[in-house]
Amino acid sequence: MLLATQLERVFILKDKGQDIKLTDPEPRWSVEAVMNFYANMYPILTTAKVSAPQIKDDAVEYKFESVMGTKG
Repeated sequence: MLLATQLERVFILKDKGQDIKLTDPEPRWSVEAVMNFYANMYPILTTAKVSAPQIKDDAVEYKFESVMGTKG
């Protein structure tokens, strides 16, 4: 018998060289809705982009990466 299970979503915020693992607040939300949800705590998400999902450790991993350049 074939059994299908939905993989857990994991969101990774890349901030200042660190990876911050964010849990999925609501599996029915779109990835953009999750990013907006976390933007209250992490303002950098208001200008972030989402990388293509990757399957890693039996979870679907999305990375939120800042599109802002560095000063210099």
